[in-house]
Amino acid sequence: MSNELKNRTKRFAIDCWHLCTKIPKSLEYDSYARQLLRSSSSVAANYRAALRGKSDKDFLNELRIVEEEADESVFWLELFIEIEDKNKKNYVTF
Repeated sequence: MSNELKNRTKRFAIDCWHLCTKIPKSLEYDSYARQLLRSSSSVAANYRAALRGKSDKDFLNELRIVEEEADESVFWLELFIEIEDKNKKNYVTF
């Protein structure tokens, strides 16, 4: 199980990175993209740290950080979806 989650969390970070390469370049988007990159890569890094925990308590504390970072990543992804949806609705053709 640990290798599967290790690989999945790493894949998540890579997938978020690829998504961020496709986001328009602007001050507003860049700020959000950086946050997503940080939180998604933190999911993978902290999961690996959890596996190295010296005790069950250590392991659980690290997993709580993983959960927080995953939730933050979901927030940034939801934000991008809502922004994109709003941009599509406000798009006016001449």
